[in-house]
Amino acid sequence: MTENRIFVDVPGSRTHELPPLLLGKPIVRNRLHDIWEMVEEAVLPIDERAESDSIVVREAKVKEKADLTLNLATAYSAFLTHWTFGDNVFEWIRQCETEFGNRMELRGLIQTNVWPHAGRAIFVTLLNDKAVDTGDVELEKAVGMRLTFRRPPRPKNLSKEFLMSLNNTVALTAYQTWTGMLNSPVSSLPPNRFHFEVLKTFLE
Repeated sequence: MTENRIFVDVPGSRTHELPPLLLGKPIVRNRLHDIWEMVEEAVLPIDERAESDSIVVREAKVKEKADLTLNLATAYSAFLTHWTFGDNVFEWIRQCETEFGNRMELRGLIQTNVWPHAGRAIFVTLLNDKAVDTGDVELEKAVGMRLTFRRPPRPKNLSKEFLMSLNNTVALTAYQTWTGMLNSPVSSLPPNRFHFEVLKTFLE
């Protein structure tokens, strides 16, 4: 998408201030309990009284459940972190849309189709062009997560296989499909004509 694009002509020479990008922290309460329930359904329950199981076998089952719990918790935490970042970006885009609509010199630079029109990817590209520090979050994946889910599903409503594939392929496919609806050449906002702050609304 970035190899074949043009920059829109912004009237004048001033640098435009956009709303700050507010980054919130994922809500994780009650999630670990859901993950444990998910594991309980995925792994055969351990019967401590089973005479056919040796101590070694029982210990292996305990380790299997602990490993699966850790893997799923890690995968869901990564999903929730990306989804939250994507939701923050969506909210920032909506605020930018309002800002563009209120300024005569910016009005008409973005398409006014019903949200979430792929033209809104112009703001995601701006984040990339401005080299916004996203930490461990992959921006395109984060936006893809938000495109896929309006609200983050609880882990017990997902299969472990889907949860794993969600972090690896589903989100990026959603983002690529979204931006793939754009006509070539793709329009981009000139990064030197816009400024905005990135604010974390939680303590490290």
